[in-house]
Amino acid sequence: MGQALAHRRAVGALIGLAGGTFLYTAAEALPIGLLLPMGVDLAVPPSQVGMLVTVYGAVVMVASVPLTALVRRVPRRRLLSALLAGFVVSNAITVFTSTFTMLMAARIATAATHALFWAVVVPTAAELFRPGLQGRVVAVVFAGGNVALVLGVPAGTWLGERAGWRASFLAVAGLGVLVFAVVAWLLPSTGPAQGHAGRGRTPDSRRFWLLVVVAVLSTGGAIAAYTYIALFVTEVSGLPAASIATILLARGVASVLGILAAGPIVDRSPWSALVATVALQCVALLGLYAFGHHPAVAVVLIAIAGLGFAAFTAALGGLVLQVAPGRSDLAAATLSAAVNVGITGGAFVGGLMLESHGVASTMMIGALLGAVALALALGERLIPPPRGEGSAATPAPVARRASRPASLP
Repeated sequence: MGQALAHRRAVGALIGLAGGTFLYTAAEALPIGLLLPMGVDLAVPPSQVGMLVTVYGAVVMVASVPLTALVRRVPRRRLLSALLAGFVVSNAITVFTSTFTMLMAARIATAATHALFWAVVVPTAAELFRPGLQGRVVAVVFAGGNVALVLGVPAGTWLGERAGWRASFLAVAGLGVLVFAVVAWLLPSTGPAQGHAGRGRTPDSRRFWLLVVVAVLSTGGAIAAYTYIALFVTEVSGLPAASIATILLARGVASVLGILAAGPIVDRSPWSALVATVALQCVALLGLYAFGHHPAVAVVLIAIAGLGFAAFTAALGGLVLQVAPGRSDLAAATLSAAVNVGITGGAFVGGLMLESHGVASTMMIGALLGAVALALALGERLIPPPRGEGSAATPAPVARRASRPASLP
């Protein structure tokens, strides 16, 4: 009975953590869908509203590692509960602010909690279950972010268009209260770096920094293409603008399926999963460059590209728990910063290619960046692993814990 109860608590805590990734992803992206109503209400141009997203990403990129180092001794339940409470407060301020300056300050506060949350959520979630299930656990956590893009942001945009943009952020803050309660109640009170997920199972500095480079390149390639996908669909594929929402929904659904399917593969062979997902994304983007003028082919390849990139994030999450050269939370923070570098750089490079060579070139540059990442990952996959890395389920020795991690069904 006690073991069954512990298992249910672990599953509930995992769902709560996935709810956190849903909230943070939705909150980060909401101004994109609410660009016009926010600009009208605050009497600022749309480009200034867009800075709410740009500054948010910059804060996450810069703050992830130093903030994680600063709170390295704080127990995870206390830390994550505090972060979610901060999320609720900062989004409540967003709802009631009357000036753009105050709104920007609230967004910076949310971004700071975002930076810390994403750094510690992966090792904290992995700690709930036995080591051999880390890939599946990471996939569930990251699926929350994908569901936010598929359902959360469109729903928030729909609500904001009908009830005002503040209603969307109020709904996000309300959901934050619920997620806070679940995490504060169900997450075990453990100290950082005390269990099997606190440090890399097979620490390897070279492989970790290679993973960081692959994360920047592959993310940059994905974003260089995805940022201008609406323009590609209408100008190259010849599809009507009204079809864009449906195409993005199909891509989003494929992303959720891809990240969940990747979990078991990451548990068995994380480096192979990394290679396969980067390769899948490259092939899809190259196919869009070559055959994107065929509407049906374009829709299928856009969905495949989304599936590949989502599964790639699961592989990243599983590998950081394996090769982290020290504390896994600091390694995850570094990887989170790298992903945000890729997002920022990819959008910038894609914009340059759009202006100089047209929208089809954004697919080609995305494929080329991914190809470099693939070459690095494939080369690393062919190198014999360090001694003791033969099984992803074999953890490094750790201190004994008061309770056993649960198993997923």
